[in-house]
Amino acid sequence: MATRSCSARILCQRAGVVKMMYRGISTAALPQPQVDFLKGEPHRKHPGVTNLKTLRLPAELQMAAQSVILRAEVPQLTDRAHKLTNFLWSRKRKVEDKTLRKKAIGLEKELWEKAMQKRGDIDEEALADRIRRRVFSELRRTTYHWTSMKYDEEFAVVYMAARLAGGYAAARRALNEIKKRDPSFAPQSLLDFGSGLGTVVWASHSYWADSLKEMVCVDSSGPMNILAEQLLKGDDEQAQPHIKQVYFRQFLPVSPTVQFDLVVAAFTLSELPNMKEREESVFTLWRKTNSYLVLVENGTKEGHQILMEARDTLLKKQERIVHDSRPASVFAPCPHELTCPKLAGSLTFPCNFQQQYHPLPLPGHNSCQTEKFSYLILTRNGQVEAETEGVDWARLISPVLRRTRHVHCQMCCPDGQLQHMVVTARKHSRDIYRCARSSNWGDRLPIIQKVEEEEEDEQSDSE
Repeated sequence: MATRSCSARILCQRAGVVKMMYRGISTAALPQPQVDFLKGEPHRKHPGVTNLKTLRLPAELQMAAQSVILRAEVPQLTDRAHKLTNFLWSRKRKVEDKTLRKKAIGLEKELWEKAMQKRGDIDEEALADRIRRRVFSELRRTTYHWTSMKYDEEFAVVYMAARLAGGYAAARRALNEIKKRDPSFAPQSLLDFGSGLGTVVWASHSYWADSLKEMVCVDSSGPMNILAEQLLKGDDEQAQPHIKQVYFRQFLPVSPTVQFDLVVAAFTLSELPNMKEREESVFTLWRKTNSYLVLVENGTKEGHQILMEARDTLLKKQERIVHDSRPASVFAPCPHELTCPKLAGSLTFPCNFQQQYHPLPLPGHNSCQTEKFSYLILTRNGQVEAETEGVDWARLISPVLRRTRHVHCQMCCPDGQLQHMVVTARKHSRDIYRCARSSNWGDRLPIIQKVEEEEEDEQSDSE
């Protein structure tokens, strides 16, 4: 009996040792259940890829634009187009009256304090007048002087030479996010607010030509509407428009209950003079949105902050009269609805993206250029995608740095934090690593629990 019990004890000890040995083996060496986030796609085309290759204008649009330019004979067109591009890129919001008053009061107080430190008799009336003039002079010198853009026929052609191809590239890239992630979406109506040259119509037509039945372009500039219509007709007044059912207006439809499946405002909010008008316009556009609202601005601090204002307006504020009770949710590019982490710190940086494109063939234009832009897409459809269980998607917010056997990724994560992740096949699985190497700035990348973390869990269990 003693021998039998001793043998049993030895067998139990050996079994325990074997069990501990297996538990101590790295989980990377054992077969792991893989989460099927690829959905049958190859790594280079994984579901998070939304970038586009270098874009060209549609052939009909480019030929029409070249015809308009040749007929218009605008002097120094190339130089004027470059200057306008630089001006629009450096443009800022108009300083709010409240901010200006606060700055003036602070400056006046500072000047009075300096004056009071000096001894001797002071003529307060003369001093007050001198300080007032000094405050006005300083404000004129340091305050950005915002002016509204006014277009005549010649300036509209200059704007077309400067912004037609870049505006089209940004609109195509933003709309591709919807096309890729919601393939069942087939809009029948489109509203383009601040339509300008009609680039949104051309970009939307490239994706949903079969379903779109009504496209309304709203722009307050009469010459710009005329030019956009000429481009649709190939610069031939007698010809039929290349894209039909496009209607041009100078004002938004009055009825608050009229909705459009897709509403777009590209480079428009920055043209409004103050925050109040921007907020009212955003509410109006959201009221007219049935499915998706797409906002696009320059990829500058100003453009990004304008979009974050609009985001906060629709997520945190409430209209007085609600015609559609479906709430707004962020579709792209943010993977969360928290405060933008790029605006949370003491130093703010724009969240922007880029798209390469071929410009109009004008003298001095490079064969390939890059449009840097910021965008925001909100939806009434709630959670459009049935996300794979166990997978969270983060947004790549800078170029991916590919190195030997590892990849550096800067990401905005679903928890509202920025994260620098070094992705390797050993730590994150072969699929995640290959997807990361195939991704670019602006794509989404799946986040799955790292193998290292699983090993730590196993080790803690064994202990």
